[in-house]
Amino acid sequence: MARLWTSSLPTTSCLLAIASSSQCRLASAHLPRPSPLSCPSPHSPLTFRSFSFLPLRFRIAPMLRQEQRNITFGNVKAVGRSSDAGSTKFKEREILVQHLLVPEDQLQLLLDIQRQVMQDGVDLSDLAAEHSICASKDVGGMLGWISLGRTVPEFEEAAFKAPLNKLVRVKTKHGWHLLQVLSEREASFLRDIDVQELSTNMEDPEFLQNAQLLDVREPDEIATASIEGFKSYPLSQFGKWAPTVAEDLDPSKDTFVLCHHGMRSLQAANWLKSQGFTRLYNISGGIHAYSVKVDNRIPTY
Repeated sequence: MARLWTSSLPTTSCLLAIASSSQCRLASAHLPRPSPLSCPSPHSPLTFRSFSFLPLRFRIAPMLRQEQRNITFGNVKAVGRSSDAGSTKFKEREILVQHLLVPEDQLQLLLDIQRQVMQDGVDLSDLAAEHSICASKDVGGMLGWISLGRTVPEFEEAAFKAPLNKLVRVKTKHGWHLLQVLSEREASFLRDIDVQELSTNMEDPEFLQNAQLLDVREPDEIATASIEGFKSYPLSQFGKWAPTVAEDLDPSKDTFVLCHHGMRSLQAANWLKSQGFTRLYNISGGIHAYSVKVDNRIPTY
C-alpha cells in the first residue's frame, strides 16, 4: 500500500507520552488512538480511522458542510488561486480533495474509471470504494483539507493547480491517481497564545462575545480552578460532545482551548482542526500559567 502523506506535526503517540506525566493528566484513554493508514488524512496527528468508533457521517460531515459553503460548480478557477505554487496566496489556501489510486501498471483501469465518471455519471466515491488501493477508499476517497507540503510533489502540484470539480490524472511513485478538488478555503491555523495576551483580549467585551473558549480539563479540576467564560468540554466525555461539536460551535470563529499545562489542549485543538475548525489557539502553559502570571487568585494544583 502506498504511503502518500507526510507531516511535520507531532504524532498523537508523542503527545500521549508527554501528557502522561504527573504535570499534565491527559485523558488518553478517552481520545482515540490513531491506527496506521497507507494513505492517511492530512489532518495530522489524528486520522479518519482514529475515530472509527463514530458513524461515518460524523467523520466526514464537517468536510462536507464546509464543501457546501464554499463549492463552486463548473471548471472555473477560484478567486485568489495562483498558478505559482510558490506564491503567498497559493500557500495560504487549503483544498478539499477526493481521489482514487491504482497501481502503476493499471493506467487503462484509471482511464475506464475516468470515463465512467465523466460520461456515465458514476459517483467517484463508489468507484474509489471498489477500486482504490488507498486506505481513503473507506471514506469514498476523501482526503480532507490539505495544504502545501503535506503530499508528494507530483500530487501536490496537480491538486493545487486543478480547477474546481475537474478530474485530473497524475502519476506519482505510488501509482496513478484520479483526483478532483471539491472546494477551497483560506488556510486554517493552530497557534499558541500566551496567557498575558489572552488576558488582555478578554478585557474587550467584543472578544468575549465572538470568541469560543473551551476548557478540556475534568470537572473536578474545573471545580478547583477556572477562568470565567470558558465552557467545559472534558476529554473524559469526548464521545458525548465530539459528534456534534462542529454544529454546537462555529468552526470559522476564533477558538481558544485550555487545560492544566497546555498538552491536553494541544491534542484537542489538533483534533478540532481535523474537524474543520480554522482559527485555533492553544493556551500556552494552561491555567497554571494563567494563575502564576495573570491572576494569583486562581488556585494552582
